[in-house]
Amino acid sequence: MSMLALDGHLQHYSWGSTTALPQFLGRESDGRAWAEVWFGAHPLAPATAPGGRRLDDVIAADPARMLGADVGRAFGDRLPYLLKVIAPERPLSLQVHPTREHAAESFAAENAAGLALDSPLRTYRDANHKPEMLIALTRFTALCGFRTPRRAAVILEGLGTDLTDRLHRLLVDNPTAHGMRAAFRTLVSTSMRPTAQAVGEVVEACRARTRAGTSPSPRIDRFVSLLAEDHPGDPGVVAALLLNPVTLDAGEAMYVPAGALHAYIHGMGLEVMAASDNVLRAGLTPKKVDADEVLQCVSVTAAPPLRVAPERQSATSIAYYAPVDDFELALTELPGTAESGESMASGAPEATGASGATGAPEGSGDEPVRIPGSGPRIVLGLEGEMTLSTGSGTHALAAGQAVFVPAAEGTLRAHGHGRFAQASVP
Repeated sequence: MSMLALDGHLQHYSWGSTTALPQFLGRESDGRAWAEVWFGAHPLAPATAPGGRRLDDVIAADPARMLGADVGRAFGDRLPYLLKVIAPERPLSLQVHPTREHAAESFAAENAAGLALDSPLRTYRDANHKPEMLIALTRFTALCGFRTPRRAAVILEGLGTDLTDRLHRLLVDNPTAHGMRAAFRTLVSTSMRPTAQAVGEVVEACRARTRAGTSPSPRIDRFVSLLAEDHPGDPGVVAALLLNPVTLDAGEAMYVPAGALHAYIHGMGLEVMAASDNVLRAGLTPKKVDADEVLQCVSVTAAPPLRVAPERQSATSIAYYAPVDDFELALTELPGTAESGESMASGAPEATGASGATGAPEGSGDEPVRIPGSGPRIVLGLEGEMTLSTGSGTHALAAGQAVFVPAAEGTLRAHGHGRFAQASVP
């Protein structure tokens, strides 16, 4: 068995775009919100191989060939990562992901309680952690991680509402992680959750100081207003004032570790993560909110968003390395792509630009290029038309198409004109 074409598993959530993913995948828009497409082997939503075979079943049938001995020893008979393309048109939930230890304990407890995997009462869908890395394909906005207590106090000061005055006092009196946890608990815990009216007063105060030109952070006030349009009265809107606003340009990346409170707002990006669907939601969603679990898992220690700078692997490939063993992601631009006149549909960085050099790589797009990497790989076309080859065969790849490369295939080469992403195990 050589390379396998993959059909990703589409997810239609209300926050998705009606056009971005259909255009990327080369399909007709049907008017629904296309939120994300999963290319992986997570049992809840696996990609499918030719003949309608689930990728998790294909791997389970021959794990030694599919995954290789090193991955098998480290992760058992499962693909340890999940690759997604995500296209939020509206904000996602305010959420956090658990550590591996907490996920395993909680998953076992819910199993012992007899909760079905698809039960609305269930919080944990598997026993794994879910660190993730997002690489922007277009300009991408988000919230991620808590500000310092003193900086958050400056943001809250002068808004003049009962709720923000209370939060401000908490942070001024205790400008530590304990003070920040108290402020966040005030917003999300069931017993202290503010009313929709109180939230609305904060939103109006943010809009008023933006109009007056007196905001200490116009960007976060704009985010508050935007969140309130989709989630009026939700305390998660006010929680945004405690968090770092993030804007990624195409090709920039951000790592989200376990415990980091975050919300994606708008844009299109590649996500690579540990193979998990454990999401603990604090607000900004019609889905289940579990404030107690969020408060158990969230880290309130002040930290800037963890941006990941790409490193050059070869003349054609750059890699984004996260501080985990589950995944890494590389982007490849084949020689001649920049001169082909094609538009850069993905927004991915130019292959040489990321290292500080300029111009396209030397060589011809007709000459096969060796692609760094080994083990089980998922290759996703971002732009153009290419041909992938291993010792056992070739496979055509275009934008929006994906291929699984078993570990036993060894060295991967590519030629043509285009760009693609490759998810793999470090």
